[in-house]
Amino acid sequence: MKTIDELLSEGVAGRRVFVRADLNVPLDGTTITDDGRIRAVVPTVNALAEAGARVIVASHLGRPKGAPDPAYSLAPAAARLGELLGVDVAFATDTVGESAGATVAGLTDGQVAVLENLRFNAGETSKDDAERGAFADSLAALADAYVGDGFGAVHRRHASVFDLPARLPHYAGHLIATEVGVLKKLTDEVQRPYVVALGGAKVSDKLAVIDQLLGKADRILIGGGMAYTFLKAQGHEIGTSLLQEDQIPAVREYLERAEKTGVELVLPVDTLVAAEFPDMKTKAPADPATVAADAMPAGRMGLDIGPKTRTLYASKLADAGTVFWNGPMGVFEHPDYAEGTKAVAQALIDSPGFTVVGGGDSAAAVRTLGFDEQAFGHISTGGGASLEYLEGKTLPGLAALED
Repeated sequence: MKTIDELLSEGVAGRRVFVRADLNVPLDGTTITDDGRIRAVVPTVNALAEAGARVIVASHLGRPKGAPDPAYSLAPAAARLGELLGVDVAFATDTVGESAGATVAGLTDGQVAVLENLRFNAGETSKDDAERGAFADSLAALADAYVGDGFGAVHRRHASVFDLPARLPHYAGHLIATEVGVLKKLTDEVQRPYVVALGGAKVSDKLAVIDQLLGKADRILIGGGMAYTFLKAQGHEIGTSLLQEDQIPAVREYLERAEKTGVELVLPVDTLVAAEFPDMKTKAPADPATVAADAMPAGRMGLDIGPKTRTLYASKLADAGTVFWNGPMGVFEHPDYAEGTKAVAQALIDSPGFTVVGGGDSAAAVRTLGFDEQAFGHISTGGGASLEYLEGKTLPGLAALED
């Protein structure tokens, strides 16, 4: 896989370089609530611009239906990228149409432009190879070289991620090179003990990675909504907590495998419960109660790990050589249910090992809860991509960057 360093050594002055970034940031109207993904691509864009390239940045945002939708415009992201770069960034109001062509044609050496949301064109996500290829052809006409730096999208077989690199000289940006290097430390160069903390709502989202990790990790800590399917599989009452009943057979199998292989699969010993889900708009006090994980009341739902579990999980992370964390321990967006996620984040900071926050809600939690991002070994920009890499899957966007 060639990297941006090789492209820069070849010389980029006057060349049009297409950077497939991940500017898929959360928005409250037109206000960006977390700009982490934009900041992550700045080193690549800045390096190209300073070397005299004419930089064309493209990304998706959200899930529009293959047609323009103002709610998913990349205009706020383009403005924020300009602020971070300290330069004016041009913005094309379409992807491959008249505005895109004119905007790119108007670039001079060292200038940057952002195209409108790639998913406003149905060809970006089409399952039809010809339709996707036609869109990739149109994008390729805008540029002389391609830099893949949108790690959060490399697990998608989309036109700008998979098809476009085949049509241009292609290179991995600084972000993707860093992400791949980190993931190799979680698969090929693991320092032990290797501890994995998994949370989030759905156990089905994590089954494949658990399947892989049962042969590699030393300890797996389970939290979040997915923990209640594990507790149910052990025969415990879970009240009205989140449950994926169809996953119970698979969960039981993993519990048995963990015991046979000597992997510590650690479940909550206590949990915070409430009568109903908290009001997430007002964040009004929810008055949760702490109960033992094997003694949950029938009419209550679990919303965070309890204080004994926080202490237990911190102890399991204390001597780790490598830590991978993906998924919050509870409804961290509400102050009454944030302590479990805070405890795991702090335990990663305190751990002597190499710590990786696996993107998605975990990365959002780190920033929302006020932790210093530099205190972690690495914060990934791609939750789904990180998980699929650890599952052993071939990621289309990475495969496309290979020579």
